[in-house]
Amino acid sequence: MKIPGRLVGIGAAAVLVGGVTVAVTTYGAEAAAETLLSQGKPATSSSNELSSLGPGNAVDGNTGTRWASAEGVDPQWIRVDLGATKTITHVNLSWEAAYGKSYQVQTSPDGSAWTNVYSTTTGNGATDDLTGLNGTGRYVRVLGTARGTTYGYSLWEFKVYGTDGTTPSPSASASPSPSRSPSSSPSTSPSAGRDLFDPRKKDIAMQLVSSAENSSLDWKAQYKYIEDIGDGRGYTAGIIGFCSGTGDMLELVELYTQRVPGNVLAKYLPALRSVDGSDSHAGLDPNFTRDWKTAAADPAFQTAQNDERDRVYFNPSVNQAKADGLRALGQFAYYDAIVMHGPGNSAVSFGGIRRAAMAKARTPAQGGDEFTYLNAFLDARVAAMKTEEAHSDTSRVDTAQRVFLNNRNFDLNPPLSWKVYGDPFTIPA
Repeated sequence: MKIPGRLVGIGAAAVLVGGVTVAVTTYGAEAAAETLLSQGKPATSSSNELSSLGPGNAVDGNTGTRWASAEGVDPQWIRVDLGATKTITHVNLSWEAAYGKSYQVQTSPDGSAWTNVYSTTTGNGATDDLTGLNGTGRYVRVLGTARGTTYGYSLWEFKVYGTDGTTPSPSASASPSPSRSPSSSPSTSPSAGRDLFDPRKKDIAMQLVSSAENSSLDWKAQYKYIEDIGDGRGYTAGIIGFCSGTGDMLELVELYTQRVPGNVLAKYLPALRSVDGSDSHAGLDPNFTRDWKTAAADPAFQTAQNDERDRVYFNPSVNQAKADGLRALGQFAYYDAIVMHGPGNSAVSFGGIRRAAMAKARTPAQGGDEFTYLNAFLDARVAAMKTEEAHSDTSRVDTAQRVFLNNRNFDLNPPLSWKVYGDPFTIPA
């Protein structure tokens, strides 16, 4: 519910380039440190769906803005000018619902002659974390040749990582291969266990949210959950509390219908568009809750819930926390806040809560102390919760997140014991 690294191993892996499999070399600890090269750099594109959806949105570091190409047209591309020749080792693509099924990542010294460093014909959207790349160039381009939807191509973020100068010499031992994730950005850093993109830590985060949202650690049982909890947001449903009154339930059902036309919820799309922004059930009753539970048995609907959770809430909050220098606990604090308060910038949404915290303490990325900053963030979170009667019980912060913080458990390592609304929960070691 809500209110409106690089690889340390060394060796070779394989990717599909231009229809053939070629070796891609990864580098050892002696190689130069990988850095984010693309943020804030000039970007251009083949087309823009709207002037407000220009290519600069994909390299601005803001996971709430995006680039979108013209709809229904292939091919399309977006490119970034790194300003000088760089070695490219890693590209992270955070797709919006309009994703590329077939696309290439290319480098160029001059913006004219292009060399493929990665290619796929089986893209499935969400986040593609392409590590172990081996290329050089001033320009990096994503060239989409086949869309995954009837729309265009759209990226929340297009991140290019690497080093200055030419490609370093490879070493001789084995390493992990490049990774792609359909629903989150997996960490390839040596500190993966301190990162919510680690699947084990992500599961802990989901259990913690479920304890507050559903009084249960079994978050996978919540795909079928749906009720009106009387908070003015209409129906609340699913693993993350998608709401009929806040737009995210509508976007979920739209995504599900793109993937499974004629599904049991598709007939409610006009009503969901009509009630968006209100607590009305008009056009949904009496059978919407029954049909939601029917849809929840469909693996495609479960996957759609996972993907929308990641696109709207999990990936943006965790990426922002990592940019702020926070480990797993801070990443979870951001995620839980965006789940309840939404990703907006008002005083009582996630952006406003973060702003209030930064007015009191510096983030670790700014040279501040992690404990001090997280206390300021949780204070701001509690203040925002108290502005709403439905959220005035702040135990999900006071007797959960604050407990982990006072224990200095910044990596969110189990065993974990906490209480929400007076109910005790434990995740064993």
